[in-house]
Amino acid sequence: MCMQQINLLHTHEPLLVPVVSAALIAEGRQAIAICHADSGINLDITRGLEIWACVQLQRSLSKIDQKSDSWLKLVAGMGVGKYKESGDLCLSDFARDLLYGNLRSFVPEGMILRVELIFPSGRELAKRTSNEAFGVIEGLALIGTQAEAQISASPDQLQRTIEKLRSKCAKSSFNGALTFVIGENGLDLALKSGLSADYILKVGNWLGPLLVAAADSGVQNLLLLGYHGKLVKLAGGIFHTHHHLADGRLEVLTALAVAEGIPFHLIQVISKAVSVEAALLELEGSDPVIAKNLWKRISSAVEQRSAAYVSQYGSWSIEIGAALFDRQRRIRWAGPFACKQLEVLGVVLNTKS
Repeated sequence: MCMQQINLLHTHEPLLVPVVSAALIAEGRQAIAICHADSGINLDITRGLEIWACVQLQRSLSKIDQKSDSWLKLVAGMGVGKYKESGDLCLSDFARDLLYGNLRSFVPEGMILRVELIFPSGRELAKRTSNEAFGVIEGLALIGTQAEAQISASPDQLQRTIEKLRSKCAKSSFNGALTFVIGENGLDLALKSGLSADYILKVGNWLGPLLVAAADSGVQNLLLLGYHGKLVKLAGGIFHTHHHLADGRLEVLTALAVAEGIPFHLIQVISKAVSVEAALLELEGSDPVIAKNLWKRISSAVEQRSAAYVSQYGSWSIEIGAALFDRQRRIRWAGPFACKQLEVLGVVLNTKS
């Protein structure tokens, strides 16, 4: 094993990455190195993920603009996610900047560096995510080493989000209405639905403290827009939604199904499902009306439990609505308050299963 130093770009402190194996292959024309993902406190499925990088210098057949990015060719190998529509490698801006910033000095003028990234177990692990529903196929998206800057479960992230919240509420144009979106997919959906970016705040997992901070900052009309598999936790009174602290989604779903009076054989289906999404598909296949009613109950429960949570910390005039979207990024269900909010915003529910 050897340690490879890389520049993280956003900090002056370099990072040492353990390279567990490296070798020349293809009669010395290529090199391959292997390391493992370190997710830190993010106890997600990428912890320990084996990562291969296969690199090769190639002579360019055409003139390279050294000021552009044409000197680097990134290839999605096995297990690395690609965008379904374009076939392009799915990677974050941070990951792209990280590669370009650290590799440029190794590429001689007139040459191209071909980098093929491989996640040997990426395809199997991707089945446990929502990637495919959000347009990423064949593997895991490449995010990059940015745990220090973007850990959605960290207290620092909570403080930064509260500061953004207060900044939005302090603007002279603020009218008391705000939308919390859960993650990048929620943000993308909100913007595509026509919601103004000025009144949208992307939040992480610290939803409870953020609800209180919103009420305390003068928000009177708050819409929660999120993936059903995330917001269902709030229906069970779980207000820090990172999975390493609490899950219980199927248990919450089962309890709400009992409260809804769903037939026992369907409750058994829900309790034995591998995910909330699987339970939804099973229910919609058996009885679409029951499925719709259950998810409306979830939306209402999110609104009620959120209001109850906020009321524990003070008396504020705030209405909290909850709108849930599915894996196809369709806003399917909404509680009573959210229905009114969506109508004002001009957003129509997609009721097709």
